[in-house]
Amino acid sequence: MIRTRFAPSPTGYLHIGGVRTALYSWLYAKKLGGEFILRIEDTDLERSTEESVNAILEGMSWLGLDYDQGPFYQTHRFERYKEVIDTLLAKGLAYHCYATPEELDIMREAQKAAGEKARYDGRFRDYTGQAPEGVNPVIRFKNPTDGEVVIDDLVKGQVIIGNKELDDLIIARSDGTPTYNLSVVVDDWDMGMTHVIRGDDHLNNTPRQINLYKAMGAEVPKFAHIPMVLGEDGSRLSKRHGAVSVLQYKEEGFLPEALLNYLVRLGWSHGDQEIFTIDEMVEYFDINDVNSAPSTFNTDKLTWINEQHIQRADAQHLARHLAPFMSDHGCDLSQGPELSAVANLLRERAKTLVDMAKGAVYFYNDFEEFEAGAAKKHLRPVAEEALMLILSKLEALNDWQAAPIHEAINATAEELEIGMGKVGMPLRVAITGGGQSPGIDETAELIGKDRCIERIKMALTFIEARKEN
Repeated sequence: MIRTRFAPSPTGYLHIGGVRTALYSWLYAKKLGGEFILRIEDTDLERSTEESVNAILEGMSWLGLDYDQGPFYQTHRFERYKEVIDTLLAKGLAYHCYATPEELDIMREAQKAAGEKARYDGRFRDYTGQAPEGVNPVIRFKNPTDGEVVIDDLVKGQVIIGNKELDDLIIARSDGTPTYNLSVVVDDWDMGMTHVIRGDDHLNNTPRQINLYKAMGAEVPKFAHIPMVLGEDGSRLSKRHGAVSVLQYKEEGFLPEALLNYLVRLGWSHGDQEIFTIDEMVEYFDINDVNSAPSTFNTDKLTWINEQHIQRADAQHLARHLAPFMSDHGCDLSQGPELSAVANLLRERAKTLVDMAKGAVYFYNDFEEFEAGAAKKHLRPVAEEALMLILSKLEALNDWQAAPIHEAINATAEELEIGMGKVGMPLRVAITGGGQSPGIDETAELIGKDRCIERIKMALTFIEARKEN
């Protein structure tokens, strides 16, 4: 069975590049009926935080990237790592290195001065003497000194590294804690990973890790190293390019499926198709089709994709994601129309859920004043007659639905022999407080009869006061 994993370090927030890696791993497992595992690589005890762990879990949950097993924490597995390290020592495949940091600095400076690559020179590789006093040794893996490592990468193609290019990797620090390269190999072995999909910044670790797998007698998984995501200036994506944490995109009103749709297309395509449902991503995705060149993050394109998903989303789904933004505006959703109906009405005009929420406030919250520009233009004395007539017609309506409301607006315009806009626009400002809304008949239906009547009367009072001034 195919088994993939996402293994973030909780030293910061779940970022966009990490989400794309998680998505590719998730899609590959889902497509092939496999399992997707979440592992938290928290061995960096100084930088790992509970806050970051929570942000990762919340981000994965919001995105809907459900995992079949986990989360597993590396800090819970130190005994297992120690067991593997002891086995490697016992088999002569690892050794204690007593070189001090100062000695290693001198060694590297000498290598640089001689124009050589700075690397550990193996001075304790075959050491059989007494352990130097006062030095807590690290443990190094005895990397093979001849032959080569062949990586048949699913994205990069074949990569060949000579073993003579690799020095002896530290697998346990001087305090006994395991290093990343050791723990990740043990975890992937124990958890039966068949495919390791990760960023190409890990590619230089892979030959060393393959040698570790072989030394442990473990089966080597297939690797796919995906290129990094760049900012629009061509540099690595960072805070200066905008939101980095995935939860910032949640706060900015992006739908999770829109963000995933955008990310799946950063380095992968299926013909000319731009908009994908989650099911379509699972059906069409193939890791072998991922581009080996870096991709550029473009916020405008993400926003456009979000618009498309807002327009196509199920109204109930939209309402679920919109509700927290309505609460931010102090809206009591029990005091107004069904939010799904409001979302359905507003979807054509909204780029984000933040936009939609701003445009939905007047369905739930009454206002004390009209938008200045709209009132100045449309709530003038000349509009008073039209507003009074439409008020009387709306008060007489027993069937408060868009069609009869529309007929009442038409009838008012005909009776007064004026254009529809001279009735519709003052009415729009009266019942919404501003000059922008969807069709005024549908809008009025959702706001409700009592609220609309009350607001029209408030507009007439406003006009009366304007006349007096």
